Amino acid sequence: MNILDLLLGKPLAASDERAQQLGIAAGIPIFGLDALSSAAYGPEAALTLLIPLGAASVAYIIPISSSIVVLLAIVFFSYRQTIAAYPGGGGSYTVASENLGTFAGLLAAAALMIDYILTVAVGISAGVGALVSALPRLLPHTLFFCLIILALITFINLRGMRQAGIIFMFPTYLFIGSLLAALGVGVFKSVMAGGHPVPVVAPPAPGSAIAAVSVWLLMKSFSSGCTAMTGVEAVSNGVRAFREPVVDTARRVLTIIIGLLMVMLAGIAYLVRAYHIVATDPGKDGYQSVLSMIVAAVAGRGVFYYVTIGSVLLVLALSANTAFADFPRLCRAIALNGYLPDSFSLRGRRLVYSRGIYVLAILAGSLLILFRGVTDRLIPLYAVGAFLAFTLSQAGMVAHWKKNKGPGWGRSMFINGLGAFATGVTVIVVLVAKFVEGAWITALLIPALLFLMMRVKRYFVRVEAELFSQEALDTTKCKPPVVVFPVQTWGKLTQRALQFALTISSDVHGVHVCREEQKEQLKDEWKRLVEEPAQRAGLPVPKYVELESPYRLVITPIVDYVLKIAAEHPSCQIVLVVPELIEQHWYHYFLQSNRAELLKGLMLLRGNDNIVIANLPWYLKRTEI
Repeated sequence: MNILDLLLGKPLAASDERAQQLGIAAGIPIFGLDALSSAAYGPEAALTLLIPLGAASVAYIIPISSSIVVLLAIVFFSYRQTIAAYPGGGGSYTVASENLGTFAGLLAAAALMIDYILTVAVGISAGVGALVSALPRLLPHTLFFCLIILALITFINLRGMRQAGIIFMFPTYLFIGSLLAALGVGVFKSVMAGGHPVPVVAPPAPGSAIAAVSVWLLMKSFSSGCTAMTGVEAVSNGVRAFREPVVDTARRVLTIIIGLLMVMLAGIAYLVRAYHIVATDPGKDGYQSVLSMIVAAVAGRGVFYYVTIGSVLLVLALSANTAFADFPRLCRAIALNGYLPDSFSLRGRRLVYSRGIYVLAILAGSLLILFRGVTDRLIPLYAVGAFLAFTLSQAGMVAHWKKNKGPGWGRSMFINGLGAFATGVTVIVVLVAKFVEGAWITALLIPALLFLMMRVKRYFVRVEAELFSQEALDTTKCKPPVVVFPVQTWGKLTQRALQFALTISSDVHGVHVCREEQKEQLKDEWKRLVEEPAQRAGLPVPKYVELESPYRLVITPIVDYVLKIAAEHPSCQIVLVVPELIEQHWYHYFLQSNRAELLKGLMLLRGNDNIVIANLPWYLKRTEI
């Protein structure tokens, strides 16, 4: 077993794809982690913006969370329609492209790509935030833990979607069970205490109010809290990943994910108000996450606390997996339409789109490094892309129902229209509220990515136009070529190159870049070992060409000579034969001059359509040093 088989697993055949499809149990960890885990940082993001209100901030979390839950319900019904209408995978890109046009589709794609990159960065940083909240001494190592977790998730996803689902099942269901238990116990205690429960561990006392409530502040808090909705589109993007019947399976998974998220958001908001929990400043000493304070208030800092916070840490960190499941699929769809390189559409050894996974890991890692792994610094960039994609997807579905009128089309169009309106208004609110704090970066990145994809498409169209032809074979171009090959010394490698050259042409040029001590010796050897045997055999006599190099350059004179011959024979192909040693061990390459690679590289840079490069390998026998 080689090292890749050990690390990533044995390659899967295309026929194994059916076995890699997901049921409900594995579908929730793969496509639901992002949405479910956002319950841990969405409400906290909203509360963080209300810190200037002091103790009064808890009064506004329920109306803000209620607004988000209502919006979530609207989006839920909208995406149920999308799954039924696009059972092949109705992501925002596909829906918008087919119903609103290419530009709208690319805009949705750019928004989604930015959203997925931020999903990875925010999820991991929030997970590490939960860790340092429980163990404050780890705060200085936040970025290090973020990058380690990113590398781990990337590695797991390269092993295949089904294996990722199996690995993520335990932490996902542990998180769901422990958090629902904590919320259930907390609500029960609150009800039994008449709405005023006594915390087991009192949360930090709120600071003094330094600002008055305003519509602007509530808008900013709502826009931050809307990050709890990111990830709900994942199921509709990856419908094809589910087992038959795909529509029913996908809808059930979506229903469970959003149902759980609604319960979590409502429970968190209720307990924040009941236990008078206010947010603490992220990135500063004494920071505790909102969930940490809720669980400590409900159950104390015993075994249950650490199990729950540990599961929160795991799920927040692993929530990036949703983006790793969807981002490569999105890139594949875009690449199939020619707006990204074709390599994004190719599946790797474990039937996953490996190029998309690598790109996502690199971009998310760059963001983590840039923002030092602090969730609060990343949140302002976050919700714009997600809600813009929601809006375009739902608007596309309105156009879909208008064109394809079937049973119940009016009701379906109303649901999607309501979804488009609600998420469209949210986009504006989020963009305005978060613009100065960082949303302007997303507002610039989306058009930049859109422009880049359009340039990629333009490039492929130009290449296709240049290569397209319906002309018959031009037989005037079928003359024997002129062959040029470099000669350093006479030996087996030179002899083999010469033998090959004589099989394809009668006009062969052996080119030697002179060094004074070899000049006469090689000329004599050429006459005795090449010219005389060729004449006796009745073969064309290869030309021996000496090139002067006053500055001791070797590669450039050969390239110049090939270009000169090409100019003299415009109607012929010029074949540059490059003999090359192939080593048995990679470390032996450091012992060679590697001039063959340099020669080929420079020739490709300076060459033209009439010059062909033929590589002639000589495999060295096993040697040891």
